[in-house]
Amino acid sequence: MIEKKGEAVLIKSSKFMYVWMFLATVGFLLACIFLITHGLKFNSKYSFLYLGGGIVLTPFYLYLTIWSLPGLMPGKVLFKILPGEKGTVNAKKGTVSISNIRNINLVRNPINLINDIVIETFNDKKIKIRTYNLLGDLDYEMIVDQYIYPYMTESAKKVWDRKVDLERLRKVARYERKEPKIE
Repeated sequence: MIEKKGEAVLIKSSKFMYVWMFLATVGFLLACIFLITHGLKFNSKYSFLYLGGGIVLTPFYLYLTIWSLPGLMPGKVLFKILPGEKGTVNAKKGTVSISNIRNINLVRNPINLINDIVIETFNDKKIKIRTYNLLGDLDYEMIVDQYIYPYMTESAKKVWDRKVDLERLRKVARYERKEPKIE
């Protein structure tokens, strides 16, 4: 999931999340097609339910599958972090200096149901990093806390501290915040 190349930290997804997303999108789409084909045989008293369920749910899962396909490329780098005092967060849509981050959130897009990392800067710009639901909530919190948090401004650190539950990270993910050695 986290790959270090020199000073850069590449954020990718785990194989488990690839399988999970594939099953959740393509798997349910195939299940809908299965329901439609078995409903069309009319050999059960539930055939109309199969047919109706398949017809109603197929457009929904087709929509989700189409939105998720770009994320299903194995080895896809979601974003790159260059940690440090003059560090940056590099994404497809732009680069943000870590010291310029005012707020960072993991937000679910209501249209396509895909989580985006939304970074707000001090000069009122917003950068959205599409995660394709391949980055879990705990993983997101640990990545931000470990690689971005130490180099944020004090006001941005206070905002992040209100959002992150370090106790939950300690219990569930066995993650402890380490203070960086700033040179």
